[in-house]
Amino acid sequence: MEKFTKMTAIAVPLDRANVDTDAIIPKQFLKSIKRSGFGPNLFDEWRYLDHGEPGMDNSTRPINTDFVLNKPRYNGARILLARDNFGCGSSREHAPWALEDYGIRVIIAPSFADIFYNNCFKNGLLPIILEEQTIDELFNMVFENEGFELTVDLELKKITSDSGISIDFELDQFRRHCLLEGLDEIGLTLEHADDIRAYENKQKEITPWL
Repeated sequence: MEKFTKMTAIAVPLDRANVDTDAIIPKQFLKSIKRSGFGPNLFDEWRYLDHGEPGMDNSTRPINTDFVLNKPRYNGARILLARDNFGCGSSREHAPWALEDYGIRVIIAPSFADIFYNNCFKNGLLPIILEEQTIDELFNMVFENEGFELTVDLELKKITSDSGISIDFELDQFRRHCLLEGLDEIGLTLEHADDIRAYENKQKEITPWL
């Protein structure tokens, strides 16, 4: 898992509440479990005017020019600004896979669905919870300033901007540690590889018939 320490990037505003995981990555794309290749189909039903299916050439599909990700001013965005209850619906881990594959590393919202929130940390995404009034102010800044960038510093737990924004955010210390070190559940286990190996060797001596 890629480490996350500090990032400065364009913020893209998704001004909708209760965005569910089927909207993030529709069900027909769940056949693959490779964790990659989902970015072109992120928000597929909103980004394109036709019905998407796995294996389609997305470069030839008609796009919805009104959808925020298709607006040139948000090209290269890596921070997603969202509304209440982001990631609700089914527990599919493909949702954070699609966001990460598209390039999104940070999601800022007033609240997240619990399973989606937990899945983000397992896949290198940083979901940040802020008060709704603060979210409203950030939306206004993004709408009013083309190319508006935010800097997210995980070590300091702070969001800043060149315009003078300075916002502190809270995060569980264990999750913060995992993101800073790039550790998913497998990585955490492998930190104890020597102890695991020593235990297995000892067990072979004690129970050689197994």
